[in-house]
This record gives sequence, structure tokens and C-alpha cells, in this order.
Amino acid sequence: MVARLKAKGTPIPNGIFHRWRVSRKRLLVPSFAKAVVMLGLFCRACWAGPPFFTDDSEPVEYGHGEFYLASQYVKTADDRTGTAPHMEVNYGVYPNLQLHVIAPAAFDRPSGGPTAYGYGDTELGAKYRFIQETKYCPEIGTFPLVEAPTGDAGRDLGNGNAQIFIPIWLQKTWGPWTTYGGGGYWVNPGAGHQNGGFAGWLLQRDLSKVLSLGTEMFHREGETVNGPTGTGFTAGGQVNFGKHSHLLFSAGKDFSGPDHLTRYLAFQWTF
Repeated sequence: MVARLKAKGTPIPNGIFHRWRVSRKRLLVPSFAKAVVMLGLFCRACWAGPPFFTDDSEPVEYGHGEFYLASQYVKTADDRTGTAPHMEVNYGVYPNLQLHVIAPAAFDRPSGGPTAYGYGDTELGAKYRFIQETKYCPEIGTFPLVEAPTGDAGRDLGNGNAQIFIPIWLQKTWGPWTTYGGGGYWVNPGAGHQNGGFAGWLLQRDLSKVLSLGTEMFHREGETVNGPTGTGFTAGGQVNFGKHSHLLFSAGKDFSGPDHLTRYLAFQWTF
């Protein structure tokens, strides 16, 4: 999750997939969703670090947790897909280590066709920070993810195969400014699929105790054999209603690659 897009004093990771990632074949790379289950999220189809595809290296604080009730939407030239809603839980089980799960209700609506709705692919992960931030050194961590094929691939509500994402994330903060990013490699087995990489970087600023805004750029490789790569951006932020309740939002589009629009909205409760 976005490190600075968090409640003051309650570290909460930026994502995912997120990480919210809509786990469906088309979404995984050609579309925004493809960028993060590439996410994630996002993704390859999901959002790695809510409300962005790019994640940070900061795990949830030990003994603390966060819950998201969220929805993401991806529009391409011939399809509409997303989650309505999905639930994400992150919990700090040990200093510098958090566990992560996303349980999505997914939908898919091809142009001119009926809407499919049902349970999608489940995302499981663990974020570990192995280098702490200092005055001159960024903090560094990893956030391996597994996309379990629990969705119905025949209805485009899942990928049909387990996927694995292995990234490295870095983060540095200067006063109200925070920047973070990195990338990783997706293992995406199955007929017609191929492995690929994702990279992104984000800059954000706390404008006040109530509002934080940020923007990212990302690049993802195609998820299908001879599938298109894509480069795009996302802009979003967080509104803090109090110490434990927050609203996260973002929207983005590709500069090149699949022609799609992505949107994300979530209520976050930290505890």
C-alpha cells in the first residue's frame, strides 16, 4: 500500500493487489488488471498497493491490521471487468512481516454479451521488510504473491492456473513527500500464457492530516503469448476521516498498449 497514504501512526501497506487484482485472463496484462495480477491488480489484474498498482516496502506494523471493502473497474475496447466488491485483509504477524489475503466477487461483461458474476481468484501474500530506512538509505522489502485459481475461468472470472509474483520494493520519505517503487516477475503458467515483468514508480505528498495525493507510472509485459505490453499512469489519494477510517481512490489509463480506463474505490479500516 501507499506508505504515506495511511493513517498517521498506523503504518499500512499500499496494496493489492494491491493488492487488489481482478483475477481474470484478459485483465491480467493487456489491461490494467493485468498489470497488477500481473496487482495485484490492480495489475496484471489487480491493484498491488491500494490505491495504486505500484507497491511499497512497508509492512503493517506488528500487532496491527487493516481491512478494505473495495471495488475496481477496468474498461477496454471490448470488455468491462472488475470486482464488486472485494475484501482485503493485511495483518502484522511479526516485526517487519505482514500476511495478506484478497477475496473478490468478480464480474465480466464483454461488449454485446451477458454479465458474468461470481467468486474470483483468491490472492495470498506476505510482505517482508529486510532493510530499514535511514537518512540516506531507502527501506527495501519484498511482497511475494500467489493468485489461487478459485474463480471460474470458463466464465472469465479467473485465470485457470495459479500465478506467482516475486517483487522487490524500495521506499524513501522526506517530510511530507514519499516516493517508492520497484518491480518483479510474474510466473503465469498455462496454455497460451507466458511469464512477464512489472515495474512502477510513485511519488506522493501529504497535503494535510486529512488528504494525501499521489501519481505513478508503470510498465507491464504481456501475459499471453505474443500479447501486448503496456505503459500507463494512475493518479489517486486518500482521505482520512479519523485515526481508523479512510477513503482511497484512483483512476488511470495506458499511454500505450491496451486501450483501457481503470478506477478504484475503497473504504479502509485500520485496527
